[in-house]
Amino acid sequence: MSASPLDPAVFAELQAATGADFAAELAATFLEEAPGMIAQLKQAAAAGDGDGFRRAAHSLKSNANTFGATALAALARQMELSGLGGPAPDLAALDREYTRADAALRGLLDG
Repeated sequence: MSASPLDPAVFAELQAATGADFAAELAATFLEEAPGMIAQLKQAAAAGDGDGFRRAAHSLKSNANTFGATALAALARQMELSGLGGPAPDLAALDREYTRADAALRGLLDG
């Protein structure tokens, strides 16, 4: 696990490309929607819904990459690629990494 849950260069690139206000709006939307994506991932895992699991993992991965939450994106990518056919997904690790990314992203928005 990296020292920082966010790659500040990725977030800076997003701000440069979209403007600071729009980047903040996108980040706020992610912070609102990510818990739902994680809930969908968990529900799909519990139901044995491999397609739903991969879709939710893909969405989380893509969104996390947008903000430079590289460790979170890597976990989601691993889940997307392995689906439910391999070892049980480490959803607790995903929760921990999301909590770290959430706090770091909120810190960027507040600071």
